[in-house]
Amino acid sequence: MAMHYYCRHCGISIGKIDKVDVHSESLGFHKLTDEERHDMINYEQNGDIHIKSICEDCQESLERNPNYHANDYLIH
Repeated sequence: MAMHYYCRHCGISIGKIDKVDVHSESLGFHKLTDEERHDMINYEQNGDIHIKSICEDCQESLERNPNYHANDYLIH
């Protein structure tokens, strides 16, 4: 099982955790609402987990241009 982090705005791969025995509390998943968890975390049949997050470039773009929050996808 691996956890793959992707940017929810541009789709770039942010990183991967190969460690099998990671608990959701250590990753902060327990702080998410059910809706946030459903929107951000996808479980694959092979046991991998895909997590939507935000990359540094998109975060910077959103901070400089707050109106970009209305867009689902950012190109930078």
